[in-house]
Amino acid sequence: MDLGIRGKTAIVCASSRGLGRGCALALAEAGCDLVMNARNADILAATAQEIRARFGVKVVELAGDVADPAVQQSLLAAAPTPDILVNNNGGPPRRDFGELDRQKMLDGVTNNLIAPVELVQAVIGGMAERGFGRIVNITSLSVYVPIPGLDLSSGARAGLTSLLAGVARTVADRNVTINNLLPGKLDTDRLRGVFEAGEEETEDAARERKARLSAGIPAKRLGTPEEFGQICAFLCSVHAGYLTGQNIPVDGGLYVSAF
Repeated sequence: MDLGIRGKTAIVCASSRGLGRGCALALAEAGCDLVMNARNADILAATAQEIRARFGVKVVELAGDVADPAVQQSLLAAAPTPDILVNNNGGPPRRDFGELDRQKMLDGVTNNLIAPVELVQAVIGGMAERGFGRIVNITSLSVYVPIPGLDLSSGARAGLTSLLAGVARTVADRNVTINNLLPGKLDTDRLRGVFEAGEEETEDAARERKARLSAGIPAKRLGTPEEFGQICAFLCSVHAGYLTGQNIPVDGGLYVSAF
């Protein structure tokens, strides 16, 4: 399917690996030029070069934490009239509720609520004036299904969801949509866990981990960043203009609800 977005410009945050990378790949495949961001400059550069080589699109790479206002300004300077914004950022680490102090909570809310809202504020007016805009926020299935230890991440992302739910309805008549993708168990670095420097997961360990994590998923497998990215790209397409303000679990059926 032609998504109708060839030549559009997309800002994709935290896109050097994992779900952000999957989204960047899919948008580049659809013909979008990209402004990419990540904290690790080396990994970002490698991903950007791979995308240029595979798809022949323009890619601007800007390293840094997207929650930093200076980094946000650099992204917007590189793409002053973006057509697409994919909000993504790492969540706070697992932490017992009792360990949350004021600074940790402020950091979590800044990363997963304030920073994406700031970027939406910066781009939404121009999108509405030009008559096209697609905003996709990568949140988490924990917005629906609380996960002990990820309370701060869940709360911040749920706040983002509620804050933008009303905003989405104010620009729908100008062909600007805001939707949220809620990843469940996808095969990313965050789900693989942390390894010591230079240590890699063995094939047997990976097989056991995937089988264990997949046992309770109706699809009986983990999702991939690539298929997640294709869903994101469709939400950014010309065909998705009548879909806005929605929360879409990408979880292989893990979240059980008839409605």
